[in-house]
Amino acid sequence: MTKLVVLDVVGLTPRLLAHMPRLRAVAESGFQARLDPVLPAVTCSVQATLLTGETPAGHGIVGNGWYFRDLGEVLLWRQHHALVGGEKVWEAARRRQPGYTVANICWWYAMGADVDWTVTPRPIYRADGRKEPDCYTDPPELHDELTAALGTFPLFSYWGPGAGMASSRWICAAAQRVMAAHDPDLTLVYVPHLDYDLQRFGPSDPRAAAAAAELDTVLDPLLRAAAGRGATVVALSEYGITEARRPVDVNRALRADGLLRVHTQDGMEYLDPWTSRAFAVADHQIAHVYVKNPGDLPRVAKVLAGLPGVAGVLDADGKRSHGLDHPRAGELVLVAEPDAWFTYYYWLDDARAPDFARLVEIHRKPGYDPAELFFDPSAPAAAKRRAGIALARKKLGMRYLMSVVGLDAGARAVRGSHGRLPDHPDDGPVLLCSDPAAGRDDIAATEVKALLLELAGLVEGAS
Repeated sequence: MTKLVVLDVVGLTPRLLAHMPRLRAVAESGFQARLDPVLPAVTCSVQATLLTGETPAGHGIVGNGWYFRDLGEVLLWRQHHALVGGEKVWEAARRRQPGYTVANICWWYAMGADVDWTVTPRPIYRADGRKEPDCYTDPPELHDELTAALGTFPLFSYWGPGAGMASSRWICAAAQRVMAAHDPDLTLVYVPHLDYDLQRFGPSDPRAAAAAAELDTVLDPLLRAAAGRGATVVALSEYGITEARRPVDVNRALRADGLLRVHTQDGMEYLDPWTSRAFAVADHQIAHVYVKNPGDLPRVAKVLAGLPGVAGVLDADGKRSHGLDHPRAGELVLVAEPDAWFTYYYWLDDARAPDFARLVEIHRKPGYDPAELFFDPSAPAAAKRRAGIALARKKLGMRYLMSVVGLDAGARAVRGSHGRLPDHPDDGPVLLCSDPAAGRDDIAATEVKALLLELAGLVEGAS
């Protein structure tokens, strides 16, 4: 049996590999293949497919979040592993090799997964409303071991205006320590850094190439550690980020047509999913549209099909053809045009936006918000001053609001997105492997689970 180290290098594409000689060496000793993702090409959906071999119709992860009809709430970035259906790769491995050990270092839906070592970001949510950086581990003692050696998990470099290399460096170092101390049979490592500057500046900006080159040096010790253990390395990506600078306000279009409703508290408007006839959960270049009454479907589809920036509206047949026909999916699913992406915005006047709209608040917003990657572009100096004041209040033990995110100005600043299927292989995800024996030119995301079992020596090769 061969040990495996699987690196999820988010946003990696063949174009970016030109700036990453250390990572490229993995393929030079083995092979490089085009990786065909699933729709939607977003983190949670693709990761679930890689680990189960199922499309979203099978594993149920239809996006980074969805409308939980039984709760009446839109929830993104949940962490409980029980949400993921299908047989996981380690469950298949253990049927063939009892006692097969697994470390999950920051892949999503980690909490409650039946693996041997877990590390995942998890803030401390104080009773007075403060949020402080930390992580969750299993076994619990691993937490103190890692933080003593590496410091507190750098949550504010994992997402938000300060997102940068520190979080990826911490994750890679944590993976090295777990590998050295416990020698897992399978080590899964999530490396997020390329996600940031490619969304901020676009993949053709020189800063994207610089981010790739810098990440390559951070990955080097982990790659060396894997080689020193005789492990096979698989490096792959979930999606490629492409140029996109056109925000599409799908919920505002539904509201203008009388289909979306809001309720008001303290002068702030909140999405009202209980009384809305239709609303959208925006997720990069995909949006799930939930329509209460089937009789409204033709009207909603017509409104959205005519919205500039919408490339397609998937109905029941369209969802089925893309492997998205799961009860969690919207009645309709929108796909953006290549240079467009979907906002979650539903208010018509910024003065009536909820207070969380200006915060880095991934759990309260009813959709994904890439504007969180910027200090408010309309007044960045003022936003940074507010951040400084908020940090001072935090250090004094006082409650604070980190009100730094721009609204429409933030959306207009975004330069890269993902979610639709790639139009060109050079802009899509890629898989690199250090073992040439399983070489191939292309592989579907649904085939990666079988490839990992083959590389581990637990099934005969199908290539």
